[in-house]
Amino acid sequence: MKIKFGTSRFGNIEVEEDRIINFPEGLLGFSSLKRYILMDYKDTPLKWLQAVDDPDVAFIVTGPSVISPGFSFRPDESTRQMLEIERDEDVAILVIVRVDSGKVIANFNGPLILNAGNMKGVQVVLEKVF
Repeated sequence: MKIKFGTSRFGNIEVEEDRIINFPEGLLGFSSLKRYILMDYKDTPLKWLQAVDDPDVAFIVTGPSVISPGFSFRPDESTRQMLEIERDEDVAILVIVRVDSGKVIANFNGPLILNAGNMKGVQVVLEKVF
């Protein structure tokens, strides 16, 4: 089944319902927004994480190794259980990226953990990075 929704950046979007990522707890600062889709950003390793239920909310995201090849993170057992992760190959880790004063800044302290198998996600807060 397809779902249609409007966005301020991309106009009207129509996607298959099974492409929607559900964040049961929302994202930091956006706890009421639970549903997002990932969209390619031109011909780059970047993607847009667009909220389905708010046309103005979208984040630029990428795999952490794109910005910091040494970054390594494995979800803890409680996160794995919450996301119902059964296979490591279903896990995707993304970081939110922003540009501030001409510098690209990635949020390694709050990575997004996705289970591509069931389209569930969570943003975790890490005490210490690296």
